[in-house]
Amino acid sequence: MLTAIAAVILGFILLVWSAERFVSGAAGLAIDLGISPLIIGLTIVGFGTSAPEILISTLSAWQGNPGLAVGNALGSNIANLALILGAAALIAPMAVDSKILRREMPVLVGVMLLTLLLLFDLRLDEFDGGLLLLTLLLVMGWLVRQGMAKDGRDELLESEFAEEIPRDMSIGRALFWLVVGLLVLAGSSRMLVWGAVEIAEWLGLPDLIIGLSIVAIGTSLPELATSVAAALKREHGIALGNVIGSNIFNSLAVLGLPGLIAPHDIDIAVLWRDMSVQFVLVLLVIGMSLSRGGHGRISRVQGGILLTLFFGYQSLLFLLP
Repeated sequence: MLTAIAAVILGFILLVWSAERFVSGAAGLAIDLGISPLIIGLTIVGFGTSAPEILISTLSAWQGNPGLAVGNALGSNIANLALILGAAALIAPMAVDSKILRREMPVLVGVMLLTLLLLFDLRLDEFDGGLLLLTLLLVMGWLVRQGMAKDGRDELLESEFAEEIPRDMSIGRALFWLVVGLLVLAGSSRMLVWGAVEIAEWLGLPDLIIGLSIVAIGTSLPELATSVAAALKREHGIALGNVIGSNIFNSLAVLGLPGLIAPHDIDIAVLWRDMSVQFVLVLLVIGMSLSRGGHGRISRVQGGILLTLFFGYQSLLFLLP
């Protein structure tokens, strides 16, 4: 048990470090190739912060623990909306005024509706996984196209991304950190999955619950670090855009891969408990962002509400049978 706990803790630490190295290397390489900072921020950064979830989901399904993969995807989405946005807003009220974020939010809602429709038969199979991954490619193409047709408000978001992307990195150094980050991501993900499964068996808990709680919180640490740092710098577009992009990746890639690798039945609690909480949080964030009283921002009080809801949900996971 102690070995499993140590593996989870060390796995989390290495995941955070390697995800940051991977993103830095990929972003530095993209800059050297002349790609726009806005495109990098919407695609590479979004993928990089979801890389821990993607790798853990793949390994979990491959090793016969699909519940852990599904729990990681939905739990990370819930953590992004409640824990990460709540913490970022508590540090500094988040202004929501970038047009590109207004365009992405309906896409996120549409993606969530698609996943709900596909999981409504309580099964995640090859067709579901293939459709989710195909949708991911379409969404990525749409994001790139929208970024290339940017307007004045999008230029503000691009300037925020530009400040976060390393520009003094040679191609050789960027490739080095890209490869090292990816290798350490793979190794630490394997370590974390092993430890999480051991803890679940020792406590007699389903893999789904461990994925929704311990693993989801741990794999959301890169998003938490990015959003909190952006909030401290008043870069609100990055903080909220990071969460929206990560949730789109989680819903399409992190859920899609287990369907292709290991088709399996879904616990009905995923629908009435976890997906319901996810929808409520998205609608709540939209209401907070666009409410007249908030003047297009998420206030500290609203951030506190999101954090309270997150810890209430985590308590619910272990209290309900």
